[in-house]
Amino acid sequence: MTSAQRMAAISPFIVMEILTRARQLEGAGRDIIHMEIGEPDFPTPPHILKAAAKALREVDIKYTPAGGLPELRRAIAGFYEHQHGIRIDPQRIFVTPGASGALLLVLGMLVDPGNSVALADPGYPCYPNLVRLYGGVPVRLAVDAGSAFNLTASLLEARWDAAMAGIILASPANPTGSIMQPDVMQSLVDCVESRRGFVVSDEIYHGLEYGTPTQTALSCSDTVFVINSFSKYFGMTGWRLGWAVVPMSAVDVAERLAQNMFIAAPTPSQWAALAAFDPENLVELERRRQQFAERRDVLCEGLQRLGFLLPAKPEGAFYVYADCRHVTPDSRAFALALLEEAGVAVTPGLDFGINHPERYLRFCYTASSQRIREGLDRLARFMRARP
Repeated sequence: MTSAQRMAAISPFIVMEILTRARQLEGAGRDIIHMEIGEPDFPTPPHILKAAAKALREVDIKYTPAGGLPELRRAIAGFYEHQHGIRIDPQRIFVTPGASGALLLVLGMLVDPGNSVALADPGYPCYPNLVRLYGGVPVRLAVDAGSAFNLTASLLEARWDAAMAGIILASPANPTGSIMQPDVMQSLVDCVESRRGFVVSDEIYHGLEYGTPTQTALSCSDTVFVINSFSKYFGMTGWRLGWAVVPMSAVDVAERLAQNMFIAAPTPSQWAALAAFDPENLVELERRRQQFAERRDVLCEGLQRLGFLLPAKPEGAFYVYADCRHVTPDSRAFALALLEEAGVAVTPGLDFGINHPERYLRFCYTASSQRIREGLDRLARFMRARP
């Protein structure tokens, strides 16, 4: 079989290679400490499980409308009003099979062949792949600690040309955990929209902040496209449920494309997600957020003791993007050896772009503080044993 030519440009996840090898070692009896994959170790919140069980008993599980269960779309709109003071017409909200489905939907609406799309580097590895899938050209803009690893209007202005169609921004961001300040976000949105470009804001880590809450890009403009998810903050990774908020002018296009792409997101997941916004569940999510904050501090302090540099302390998500230049000249080789010899799985910077990836390792604090401390001890022993 011959694959479509565009598939040659779709790169694999290195983190999935690391995870696959980690699972093989576990199958052989090894104890592996997982700090490579962006999946919280907490189970689905009990309140959500109860709602799912009730729906399976009492609801006729059929397709929902393409945009999602009306009750869920209204609940998401209510959440924006409660959290951000923003009123959104539920028609603008499209429930999708995960945030990845939301990205596919939105980029399918926006990217034509030959369009350039600006991305922060380092950044989430799926962004350039999905842009290429639609025939677009990802333009990686190198960011560093000087901007807290965020895109800025001045950086974008210097690279904008006739082929540029828009940008994808993320706050909090993967892999850096960085948060974009409101004035920086506003100037970036203004810069793009003044050039008649689009803004896609990935907000799947909203709620996982350890200081000032993150601003939604919807505070900057009614014409941005926002991606969010029930996976990270709400702890529903395996339920595969996300959403997109689109401008009112794009509702008809989104409806047509969603019908053809997905028919609908999984119905049991949508009924379960209705309980995600209940006060009882939000109390549990706050307890988990506080545990993430404690884990972040344990990991950051431990890495710094071992000689890693943290040029910008992560303020959100559950990642530390550590500068390892004083520890190793090759983060990928280091990560592979660390897994094989010490049983600690982390992700090399090569997964996140071309901006000095050999200098960085991403550590996830999605394991318990006890396991993180054990991982740091193994990392210390591994480093002492190296020539």
